[in-house]
Amino acid sequence: MQYCIILISVFKLGKITIGCANDLLEHKEFITLARCIMNFIVKNNDLESRVAELLERETNRKAPYSHKQTGMLRDRTLWGLILAVILMMIGVGMIVALLPQRIVDLDGNGRSVGYIASAFAFSYLLLQVPIGGLSDKIGFKPLLIAGYSLCFLTGLVYYFAANSNMIFLARLLQGVGEAPVWALAPALLSLRFPLAKGKAMGIYNAAFHFGLTLGPFLGVVLARVLNSNELFLVYSLGCLAGMIIICLLVENPVRQKGIIPGSLDLRKILELLKQRPILICFMGIALYGAGYGSFLTVIPAFLLSEKAFSPVGIGAFFSLFYMVISLSQVITGPLSDRFGRSIFMILGLLIAAVGLIIMPVFGFPIILLVVTIASLGVGIFHPASMAFLNEAVPDSLKGTISGAYYLFWGAGMFFGPPIMTRAAIYFSFQVSMAGYSFIIFLVAAVMMKISWMETRR
Repeated sequence: MQYCIILISVFKLGKITIGCANDLLEHKEFITLARCIMNFIVKNNDLESRVAELLERETNRKAPYSHKQTGMLRDRTLWGLILAVILMMIGVGMIVALLPQRIVDLDGNGRSVGYIASAFAFSYLLLQVPIGGLSDKIGFKPLLIAGYSLCFLTGLVYYFAANSNMIFLARLLQGVGEAPVWALAPALLSLRFPLAKGKAMGIYNAAFHFGLTLGPFLGVVLARVLNSNELFLVYSLGCLAGMIIICLLVENPVRQKGIIPGSLDLRKILELLKQRPILICFMGIALYGAGYGSFLTVIPAFLLSEKAFSPVGIGAFFSLFYMVISLSQVITGPLSDRFGRSIFMILGLLIAAVGLIIMPVFGFPIILLVVTIASLGVGIFHPASMAFLNEAVPDSLKGTISGAYYLFWGAGMFFGPPIMTRAAIYFSFQVSMAGYSFIIFLVAAVMMKISWMETRR
C-alpha cells in the first residue's frame, strides 16, 4: 500500500512538472527527480516537505540565474538594457539615411554606397561567435559597455570624416560595437528570466525596433535646428548615455559554483547542425536575415523605382516596418513561452512569404499594407527562433549561441540582398521575390514536418 501511494505521488508530480514547467525540467531529469523522491519517502515520513525541498533544489540547479518572474517589469537590469538600446537605436534611425548622401558628398558620386552595408556586416559577422564565447567566460556587462563605447567613438568618426574611407572605417567600428548589443543582451535576459525568456527577449527586441522607429521622426525634427552632419553627434551622445545606463543599472549574472563556462567554437556549431531541428532553424534564421536586409535595401529601391514612391512614402514604409516588428515581438515572446516555439517560427515564415510574393502586384497605398503583413511575419519569427536556439544549449553557452544566431542572421543579411538584386536585374523583381518566398515555404514545410514528427513521439 505504501509503495502504491509513492508511485501515485510520483506520477502526479510528474504530470505537474512536465505539463506546467517543461521549460524548466527535461524529461530525463524528471526520472532522476522521481527516483530521488522515492528514496526520500522511504526514509522520511514528512512527504510534502521533502518533496518541496527536493523540487526547489532541482529548480535552482536547472536555472541558476533565476529571477522572480513576477518582478520582470520592475527589474533594473531589464530597464537598463531597454533604455540604453532605445537611445542607441534612435541615433541609428537618424543616421542610417544620412550615410549614402554623406558618401556622395565626399566622393562626388555614389559608386561606393553599396559598401556601407558590407563594411558593417563584415566586422559584425566576424566577431559574433568570439564575442559570444568571451561573454560566457567574463560576463555580459563588460562587453556591453565596450560595445556602447565603440559606438560612441563611431559617431565622432562620422562627424569628423574628411573622406569616404573614414566613413567605411566608422562602419567597421559600428559593426564591432553593435555585435554585443544585438546578441548579448537577449542572452543575459534568458538567464535572468529562464521561465519567461521569450517574453523578456520580445520586450528587448521591441524596444530595439521602437528606437529605430522613433529615430527618423526625431531626425526630421532636429534637422530644423541642426545640420545633417551634427546628427552624428546626437547619435554619439545617445551611445554614451546608453553606456552610462549599462554601468549603473545592469547587473552581470553571478555564476553558481560548479558551473564551468563552456566553449562553443565553429566546430561545435557544425556538430549542433547535425541535429535536424537546429539545422532547419539556422536556415530559417539566415532567410530571416536576408529578408530583414531586403526590407532595408532591395524593397525600398523597388518602391522608389517601380512604384514611384516619394521620400515621404519611403519614410512611412520604414516606420511601419519597425513599428510592426516591435509590436509583433512583444506579443509573440510570451505566447511562445506558453504554446511553444515551433508554431510561431512556422507561422512567421509563412506570413512573411505570403506577403512578399504578392507585394509586387499592388500599388500605393495597398502595397504598404501588404509590406506590413510581411513585416509581421519577420517580427513573429525572431523571438521564437532565438528562444528555441537558446533552449538547445546549457546555461554556460547562452552568450555563444546568441552569437551563432546573429552569425547566421548576418550571413543572410550580407549575401541575401545582393542575390535578390541580381535576380531582379536578370529577371524581374517579381521573380526575385517569388524565388525567395519559395525557399521560405520549403523551410517552413520542413519545420512543420519535424514538429509533427516530434509531436507523435
